[in-house]
Amino acid sequence: MGQVFSMVRDGLVSLASRMGTERDKAASVFYAQPLLTDEQIIAAYRGAWLPRKIVDIPALDSCRKWRNWQAAGDQIGLIEAEERRLNLRGKVLEASTKARLFGGAALFIGVDDSDPALPLDVEAVGKSGLKHLTVLTRRQLAAGDVDGDPASEWYGKPKFYTLTGANGMQVIIHSSRLVIFKGAMMPNEELGGMGRHAWGESVLAATFDAIKNADSTAANIASLVFEAKIDIIKVPQFSANIGNQAYEDAVLRRYALANTIKGINGTLILDAEENYDSKSASLAGLTDILMAFMQIVAGAADIPVTRLLGQSPAGLNATGTADMKNYHDRIQAIQELDYTPAMARLDECLIHSATGARDPTVFSTWAPLEQMSEKERADIFKTKADAARALFGSATGEEIIARPALSEALVNAFVEDGSLPGLEVAMKPSDQSKRADRPTPASDPTEGTEAASA
Repeated sequence: MGQVFSMVRDGLVSLASRMGTERDKAASVFYAQPLLTDEQIIAAYRGAWLPRKIVDIPALDSCRKWRNWQAAGDQIGLIEAEERRLNLRGKVLEASTKARLFGGAALFIGVDDSDPALPLDVEAVGKSGLKHLTVLTRRQLAAGDVDGDPASEWYGKPKFYTLTGANGMQVIIHSSRLVIFKGAMMPNEELGGMGRHAWGESVLAATFDAIKNADSTAANIASLVFEAKIDIIKVPQFSANIGNQAYEDAVLRRYALANTIKGINGTLILDAEENYDSKSASLAGLTDILMAFMQIVAGAADIPVTRLLGQSPAGLNATGTADMKNYHDRIQAIQELDYTPAMARLDECLIHSATGARDPTVFSTWAPLEQMSEKERADIFKTKADAARALFGSATGEEIIARPALSEALVNAFVEDGSLPGLEVAMKPSDQSKRADRPTPASDPTEGTEAASA
């Protein structure tokens, strides 16, 4: 008899259990391409809370703390005022939410020039030149021809998009005038079909089965609650009289009245020949089953259970800190790798529209989602200041690191971590040179006196 276990085609085969053979039940399992219509997506988003939260939560967290601008004080005020005027934060949130829901959305950059089919000239945007921002979804925008020039900025991307208005009028929009937000990545552009190669797909596509299983489990548990306790009454000659309409009507009236009396007074009145019993179903363990399905949904959506369900971490000494840190790192990656490149041209227009010019020293950073308390910030600031003071020189006045180099590094550190925003711009070159040329004070008061007398 041949070997029961053997390695065939880099897989484990068992003739005894049929594992790995054509009669293996698992051999019939395969992955099918998920296909969701827009109607199914909208129905899921409007009718169930799990799909809505899976779509909304990452988009909301990406915009929740927004950005910190590094610039002079008056420039920061102008840029932030321009963001509020355009409702930039709300527009980005709406576009990113619809991109996750439908697979793609865009912000149309509205400026003074009249022809949207021409490339956007950022340098031509003057003071208050950014007029409006309009959110458009892939349902409204059809991608045009793909740019095949490798030297082009738009290589591999559509040269233009076509917007279809409510009256059927079509408007050609150049790609430079759109801030494109995509949903889940499409592994193969051809799968998107005509007009879809420029977009992604809904984030619900890969999570839909997990969501349906969790919702179905919750619905079945809800049904079991109604069946948790069943009253059983044995009626003499009941089966023999079935078919007699008058008898059936009398029985229904009889026990409807009995249930009414029981519900009001807590007492069930029966005939002496009738027997009463009740059956109770155990609901123990159903919560664990439901939570197991919820954890699968959380894993599929890449959102911690504590954030998805809004509950405290379960388990002894459980804090959920590690889960939330990983989640915040993912959101930060989305901000830096997706949002920042997509919004680069829009930010240039924003700075021009707010200040009337482009200061190369102006830039923005995404605010961290994990906010420190004021005490923690103060402690970190004090620690850095003490470390810098120690590096400035020892008790003998000997410098460990050159004062100008350390001053510049310290300023950069305080600006980048947000401790002193705008410090770099606020410090004039003359102030920096004065600080660099200032002599190191002696630690011993008499040391300076002796040097002067000498």
